[in-house]
Amino acid sequence: MSETRRGRPAAGARFAIGGGDSAGLRALPRPVAVVVGGGGVLGAAHVGVGYALEQRGFVPDLIVGTSVGALTGAIAAAHPGSAAPWLDRVWSRLRRRDVFPFGHLSSRGSIFADHGLRRLITTAALPSQIERLRIPFTAVAMDLVTGAQVVLDHGDLESALLASAAIPGILPPVVREGRTLVDGGMIAYVPVRAALQAGAASVVVLSIGPESWPLRPILPRRRAGAIAARAGMLLFHHQIERDLHEVSQHIPTVVVPTGIEAWPMPWDFGHSQRLISTASVTAGRFLDQLHITGPGLYRADGHPQMGAGPAETPVTAEPVVGR
Repeated sequence: MSETRRGRPAAGARFAIGGGDSAGLRALPRPVAVVVGGGGVLGAAHVGVGYALEQRGFVPDLIVGTSVGALTGAIAAAHPGSAAPWLDRVWSRLRRRDVFPFGHLSSRGSIFADHGLRRLITTAALPSQIERLRIPFTAVAMDLVTGAQVVLDHGDLESALLASAAIPGILPPVVREGRTLVDGGMIAYVPVRAALQAGAASVVVLSIGPESWPLRPILPRRRAGAIAARAGMLLFHHQIERDLHEVSQHIPTVVVPTGIEAWPMPWDFGHSQRLISTASVTAGRFLDQLHITGPGLYRADGHPQMGAGPAETPVTAEPVVGR
């Protein structure tokens, strides 16, 4: 059974899956970072994983986010232990026009203005400065001039979140401290390297996309859109795998699965309830079986349906090299 058919709980409720045994989480060396990747509308799955973590009493020492993961991460950093219900309500009501409003062109530099994203940040009741968040937080962006990864861990929070989520050509770049910045997913779709550089002794990755399962060797239909989409997925997949393997050589790197097979289109916000409920169940069962033995890459083997139960959820640590 690849996706749960259980209904999403009422807003504010918490998931209780597998008894809430957090022994694996407690064994993670401190400081432990939660790393929240990009993915646009797929970020609703972050909420489900957040429910599973919060139900088990897990609170990280630092949070690092890219793109939509930066916004999710900032909210979690502002409300440790209680962010999932609030995010649940937001995602359940969110529509395409709230983020990508047609009729509000920014300039020749982007299709949309960032008015919708600014409103979303405002409604989150976040502090104005990154330093005022209750958990240390870093947003990741990319320098459009040099292509370098830029870590934003101090100063104005709104501009940091806008920069990290500025999808090139879709949302406008952000000029911050003299640098022109765009979506951090271009350089670090899953910013585990930034977490390691920030001093994390272990990381928990909120998984939402191609880091969840091996890509099937398929040839896309001979259409421009399908070919471009396949090439982009391969690019992100190789970037993610490279970064995960690099970091896991040094510290325990836990990639929490979502159990989701059918992903919606990037602009379709109508599937949030399915993403949240499925991810919460799968993540909870995975976390209840997590066993940390040292540096390595810990994740459910194979297809995202892994994690549906004890017999189907091998939690593994790949051999550590380079130590």
